[in-house]
Amino acid sequence: MSERYRLIFRKTGGPEVIEAEPLGALEPGPGEVLVRHQAIGLNFIDTYHRTGLYKLPLPSGLGSEAAGTVEAAGEGTDFREGERVAYALGPPGAYATHRLLPADRLVRLPDSIDAETAAAAMLKGCTAEFLIERCARVKAGDWVLVHAAAGGVGSILVPWLKAIGARVIAHAGSAEKAAMAADRGADHALSCPFDELADEVQRLTGGVRIVLDGVGAASWAASLASLKRRGLMVSFGNASGPVPPVSPLELSRAGSLFLTRPTLGDYVAEPGELQAAAARLFEMIGSGAVPVRIGARFPLAEAAEAHRALEARRTIGSTLLVP
Repeated sequence: MSERYRLIFRKTGGPEVIEAEPLGALEPGPGEVLVRHQAIGLNFIDTYHRTGLYKLPLPSGLGSEAAGTVEAAGEGTDFREGERVAYALGPPGAYATHRLLPADRLVRLPDSIDAETAAAAMLKGCTAEFLIERCARVKAGDWVLVHAAAGGVGSILVPWLKAIGARVIAHAGSAEKAAMAADRGADHALSCPFDELADEVQRLTGGVRIVLDGVGAASWAASLASLKRRGLMVSFGNASGPVPPVSPLELSRAGSLFLTRPTLGDYVAEPGELQAAAARLFEMIGSGAVPVRIGARFPLAEAAEAHRALEARRTIGSTLLVP
């Protein structure tokens, strides 16, 4: 395989559609930076792109976040060769040894954050930041239900919520994963089936004010039934498939509920928003309030196997691809 390569897919399907192709010479143009990747984050949205749930023009790259060092900077940027940087979002294409990126979508890494931590946390951590602090606007004392609490985003949400004084019910797919959420500070960590979850949440809390749900179809009914009157349903992912069509009357009958389907892109649309979100994330990590757990590392060339592990729910915390 070429020393410089990227992974792409030419048709939608299973992990087997991922293939490698060599990268030619990459020269940054005005406002661009060439980054040599040291670590690449794996996210569930990568599987949505690969399967066609979220449609992309084909052929397409994969991956939304990575960290590394600047190899070259184009005219009009203030980056220098050797600087440590990270990014999240933008067009898929992070599954690569090198990448050209707009300078205004990069953030510099503080000395306290290494490349693997940044790649493991940028997209998931900036997601946690906007969900908690700018979307749901969680306050101290709020009861919050977090689904997939031992996963990449969930394992950041739980300690972040506790750090700001919220009360957390963590739900996970197994007793082992629930125990991990408890270790991260959850007030109650549950692994019961979805059809039993709402009754248990109501028994423990009388209804939560906020649900942070990245699971989707499988958890939808339980999430709505776990909320108290005028509660907020934040549906931010489709790990089990997309949520079915929703009637406003359904929300009314469930207690005049609020519903939002936010995306990170709309909360870091401006460069200043991205910089502020990353700074807050690095502050939370640096303080020790939000530990970043790297559950597995796969060579970049084995990305297909990493996708299989992710879709089979065999991953815990964050998973990295290493060039």
